Amino acid sequence: MTRVDWRLVPASGFQVPDAAPLPDLTAELTELLGDPDPVLREDVALSVLTTWISRGVYDDLLIGLGDGIATGLTRARPGPDGVFRRVSSAVVVGRCIGRDRHRPLVPREKVLDWGDRIATWLLAERDLRTHEPTKGWVAAIPRGADALGELVESPHLGEAELSAVLDVLGERVVADSTAWAGNEADRLAGAAVRLLRRELISLEEVEEWAARIGKRALGVRSPGRTPDPAAGNADAFLRSLYLVLALGPRPPRIRADLVLTLVNFLRELHPGWL
Repeated sequence: MTRVDWRLVPASGFQVPDAAPLPDLTAELTELLGDPDPVLREDVALSVLTTWISRGVYDDLLIGLGDGIATGLTRARPGPDGVFRRVSSAVVVGRCIGRDRHRPLVPREKVLDWGDRIATWLLAERDLRTHEPTKGWVAAIPRGADALGELVESPHLGEAELSAVLDVLGERVVADSTAWAGNEADRLAGAAVRLLRRELISLEEVEEWAARIGKRALGVRSPGRTPDPAAGNADAFLRSLYLVLALGPRPPRIRADLVLTLVNFLRELHPGWL
């Protein structure tokens, strides 16, 4: 057990304490990733780990760090608090992938393995809470989308892998029987556009993907029927995707054609005001 007061580390400029070897410090931080105390989890563990990753503290240990943290995507404490470790693990593994993009340190097979673990977790996650008053942020889908956004920018992913991630994003959009309460649509759309910027997926494939989401979204305007949360989520995603494409920086080459496709979907969804 170290003698580190972890709450003081961010205030010190995230200096690495000399109280114990780095693996021992990391073991403590990893345990804190699942802590229900938002200060220990968010302000300490996540902030310290992601800052140290970006500064290169883990460059010689990045593979081991990513592998160790990735186990938290499936091995979390039982009960409703288990989601904190799963979500925090996705954030950290995503940052490991992002670090490899800036300084190649990880073999392609390992990055693909991490990506598969993130995608598998994101599709299976059913805790859609956004925020707990005493326990802080949950936001599994937004943070999972951000992790996939790091993944799709990796040069280790080619056309086949990007197509698979695009399908994962589409499946996540239409998976929920509960209406989203946070910025899930925006963050999923942001990940999709990061993928499209790689310029490896054809317009035809993207339009077919968007059409599947649009078909699901049509349930939002079925007259005389109980509101369909999944349809509402799909509708929100298409609107977010349109906004990111229309107004965001570094648009993909297919932006103009895809925006027209989205406009047609949105007009069909909302004929009364578009």
